[in-house]
Amino acid sequence: MSHVKGMRCKECGREYPKSPIYVCEYCFGALEVNYNYEAIGKSLSRKKIENGPKSIWRYKELLPIDGEPTDGLNTGFTPLIKSRNLAKELGVKELYIKDDSVSHPTLSFKDRVVAVALSKAKEFGFDTVACASTGNLANSVCAHSALAGLKRFVFIPADLEMGKIVASLIYEPNLIAIEGTYDEVNRLCAEIASKHKWAFVNINIRPFYAEGSKTYGYEIAEQLGWRAPQNIIVPVAGGSLISKIWKALNEFHKLGFVSEVKTKIYAAQAEGCSPVVTAIREKSDIIRPVKPKTIAKSLAIGNPADGYYAMQTVRESGGYGAYASDSEIVDGIKLLARTEGIFTETAGGVTVAATKKLLEEGRISRNESIVICITGNGLKTQEAVYDHIGKPYKIKPSLEAFEEYLKKGVVQR
Repeated sequence: MSHVKGMRCKECGREYPKSPIYVCEYCFGALEVNYNYEAIGKSLSRKKIENGPKSIWRYKELLPIDGEPTDGLNTGFTPLIKSRNLAKELGVKELYIKDDSVSHPTLSFKDRVVAVALSKAKEFGFDTVACASTGNLANSVCAHSALAGLKRFVFIPADLEMGKIVASLIYEPNLIAIEGTYDEVNRLCAEIASKHKWAFVNINIRPFYAEGSKTYGYEIAEQLGWRAPQNIIVPVAGGSLISKIWKALNEFHKLGFVSEVKTKIYAAQAEGCSPVVTAIREKSDIIRPVKPKTIAKSLAIGNPADGYYAMQTVRESGGYGAYASDSEIVDGIKLLARTEGIFTETAGGVTVAATKKLLEEGRISRNESIVICITGNGLKTQEAVYDHIGKPYKIKPSLEAFEEYLKKGVVQR
């Protein structure tokens, strides 16, 4: 049974029926899903969640589908790893890595949102899905729609990392590379969406799609033993994930699943594309669009659709923001790999580097619980680190050659 009452404008509060729309026709505010929390509270419990499937669908009552889920049946419930080596290096007491670099099937948190979006798109009767993407969303839409037997059109900036392009093409989609920034790709997709009646997951299906990000926050609280951490550092691109993690924690509190939420949420962006962090640090209410220039292409959205709500989340929670230069991003990727054995993409390098800065600035206490969000896999962005890592040491196939190698004193730790 669905507990979705309909849609509601975030700005003026006007209500709409469930339909593939995303903008209020009166004030042009963004629409969000409106839930019946009283009914959810009567049907959902900690025990029911714990006995549910090992996927995002253990939280089905808090997601916007009317029937049974049809997509992403193995997506989600990724590890929350207690970090000891990185915690020691950073000098902190309690550190966790929420690791969506192993998400099924395409190794990023976007599998969560796409699973919800496609389940909803099929309920609406669409046979074609589409998206504008900086890479991870493209991979996920291609994979999920291939399994679902849906036609797919995916639009990306032409300068994406080759790993992400290959990881989309393998599913044989209609992949269109646009000679421009993500913001230009997104504008084109908005025009296409108005002409072709397709399910654009991050346009006309966006209110439903965005709800999938809540499962990232639900899992953090559940995996911590039904408690909210004191600090969470989140990479920010379009701004939806950070605000949905905050929403998830507060929904769990409203339902009595966590006793309190005293979590501070921190925004992490690349220095070459940091409109949200800049506004936070300058105490401005205006998100000024920028032209991205960073190796963190998955975060390269210069005019974030949910930028204002991301900023609002940070301020409401009492958090802050930090950005990382390209060299700091690479160092963050290498640091996480060296200490925790996790190879993250550039967005993860941003969150690790931002966490380090926030600790050095005294914004985060070293004695509090901290969760770093890792949202994608480093195998997709190998170009970023290729020139910053060692090379294999070549020897002849003999014991003597190996012993000679050892004598050179070049053995790594």
